[in-house]
Amino acid sequence: MPTANSTNQTDSGPALLLASSSRYRKQLLSRLGLSFITASPDIDETRKKDEAPADLVQRLASEKASELAKTHTSHLIIGSDQVASLGNRVLGKPGTVARAEQQLADLSGHTVRFYTGLALLNSATQETQIQLDTTDVEFRTLTAAEISAYVAREQPLDCAGSFKSEGLGVALFERIHTDDPAALIGLPLVRLCGMLRAQGVNPLTTPI
Repeated sequence: MPTANSTNQTDSGPALLLASSSRYRKQLLSRLGLSFITASPDIDETRKKDEAPADLVQRLASEKASELAKTHTSHLIIGSDQVASLGNRVLGKPGTVARAEQQLADLSGHTVRFYTGLALLNSATQETQIQLDTTDVEFRTLTAAEISAYVAREQPLDCAGSFKSEGLGVALFERIHTDDPAALIGLPLVRLCGMLRAQGVNPLTTPI
């Protein structure tokens, strides 16, 4: 099983560090069966003027990893960031029930694009890989009663787009278009596995 108590270089290579306090990303990374630790980087996540969503998430993913590289010098550091967009409007985490309900009402009957930036930084060599995943979600036309019931049941207040696709959120959708099913939850595992292999860490053969 994955552990979170090793901070130094291991016999199989650099220690793995997830630059996030998100329980969703931690759960996703645990699927790979690799030992890792977590830490929360302190960065300014403010969007720059006219910054495209794709550029924003890649920049923040890289900055999260780079910030922790200052104090974790022999690690493979994973940074990830995600935003949702409806046309030119960037959707953040709602924070409150009222905002979650309004956000879902706005998404009803529309297609929303989720941008997920992923960075893997080898803090020993400073080699950085950065990738972008895009996932399109087509929402059903939702009733006010459905929206209210969903928000009350799952309380998706800390989720961009106001839903949890790993739970009842799937009932909100008509269809999902994606190359990496885990990306919608917040960490593109298919892409991450390829990035880890490029650093000599293969989840299929690396000792647990």
